[in-house]
Amino acid sequence: MTNQSPEQEPVTIVDNRKVDPETGEVRQAAAAEGAAAAPADSAGENQDSAQPASENGSDSLADAISGELAERTADLQRLTAEYTNYRRRVERDRKAAVETAKAAVVTELLGVLDDLDRARAHGDLESGPLKSVADKLSDALRKQGLEEFGVEGEPFDPTLHEAVQHEGDGHDPVIGVVMRKGYRFGDRVLRHALVGVTDGVADLAATPDATNAGTDAGTGEQ
Repeated sequence: MTNQSPEQEPVTIVDNRKVDPETGEVRQAAAAEGAAAAPADSAGENQDSAQPASENGSDSLADAISGELAERTADLQRLTAEYTNYRRRVERDRKAAVETAKAAVVTELLGVLDDLDRARAHGDLESGPLKSVADKLSDALRKQGLEEFGVEGEPFDPTLHEAVQHEGDGHDPVIGVVMRKGYRFGDRVLRHALVGVTDGVADLAATPDATNAGTDAGTGEQ
């Protein structure tokens, strides 16, 4: 029986040196590995540099959205204020129109009130159905805001009273006689009172004193 020795596998030696020891030049495999590593490094650097750029873009978008929101909010506030002012103006105009219409109707009835005052002065409204009608009409107009003015002894006011006669020369004129009542409707004067003006009580009281003083002075001189 013959002993056979197994075959030995050939030994392969791989030279991994990147520099050729004989020539001193860089081998092509090492250069290729360096070139492959360089793009990987540059790709990592580009990724790192792209991250701040992305963050800057997000900040710019947030700023743009905030500015747009602020602008739309200001527009909404302006429209709300304009609408509120419009409603107030419409309500004010509506009330003014209603008051003007009421004043026009009441003005047409002032002649009726004058006739009732004359009938009352003659005693025709002391009793009977006409008295009830006159009282109801006066109450209804008063509830709507009609007020009468012009009473004897009341201080004379040229913005409310129209003087057709003036007795005396005092500086404190009062109403001496009322020829026609005046009427106001709210803040609006519908008709001035027609009155006669005389001196006030203070002027009348001061007149005798002045007269006596003048008389005493004349007596003293004599």
